Amino acid sequence: MSDNKPIIVVAVGGNALLQRGELMSYENQKSNIAVATQALAKLSEAYRVVIVHGNGPQVGLLALQNLAYTDAPPYPLDVLGAETQGMIGYMMAQGLQQALPNGKVSTVLTQIEVDANDPAFDEPNKFIGPVYDHETAQQKATQYGWSIKADGEYWRRVVPSPMPQKIVELDGIRTLLAADHTVICCGGGGCPVINAGEEFGYQGVEAVIDKDLSAAVLAKQLGAEHYLILTDGEYVCVDWGTPNEKALHQISVEDIQQYTFAAGSMAPKVEACCEFATATKGIGHIGSLHKASEIMANQSGTHIHL
Repeated sequence: MSDNKPIIVVAVGGNALLQRGELMSYENQKSNIAVATQALAKLSEAYRVVIVHGNGPQVGLLALQNLAYTDAPPYPLDVLGAETQGMIGYMMAQGLQQALPNGKVSTVLTQIEVDANDPAFDEPNKFIGPVYDHETAQQKATQYGWSIKADGEYWRRVVPSPMPQKIVELDGIRTLLAADHTVICCGGGGCPVINAGEEFGYQGVEAVIDKDLSAAVLAKQLGAEHYLILTDGEYVCVDWGTPNEKALHQISVEDIQQYTFAAGSMAPKVEACCEFATATKGIGHIGSLHKASEIMANQSGTHIHL
């Protein structure tokens, strides 16, 4: 048992597992996941590790494959989210088992309760799928009825992203942690569900929950000491992509909330870390997937505290 080790919840971005603009192939994902799991395995030496992965590129790919087969109606996003939890969780579990041959690794298919009246259902802003030039994105928006928004120099599909309220499988995750498992859960932010009452139970809804916000809820409910978001950038930057770009290192919740970050990408990461630090007095960390150990040694990354 490792109850003396602090708990760290690690959120790994879907774009860190499948690089921006990279061919969305199994081999590319496998290669990137091998890098990710090596970095995560090192954290297990000092922490009890809970891993939440993103699924933006992957769920978008499944949605496109879904549309390509016209002999059956397309499956809803919550079901596609469950498919990505299985796919990525399976690949990550294999990578961790190779990096930790004596360790125990479990993947939990996770549902996340959301509010049916969340305003996000009327204001889609969560990026999914591959990037396109503007003309191609506009054509697909017209063809499929998508909402699209600019993502840096590219354009992508956006979908509703309601706030996570409750992790349905929380007790199971706690039980696995207590049994010294490294746990992969809440993949892609979890499958979004609403509580339809005693007669109907949980019902899926057409949305993708931001995995950083789900991971923050999980970290708070587990009583984690640290919350680490790993992405494809080394720091949170002010004026990102401009000549005035400035990296943030050690910064308080109050100070970082004075800045504005891109909705659907860095904004929810900063918001999630601020919520975690405020609720727990722990520290939220944001940095590069390739420098997980350096981040936790305060040698890299952005660290958000009270």
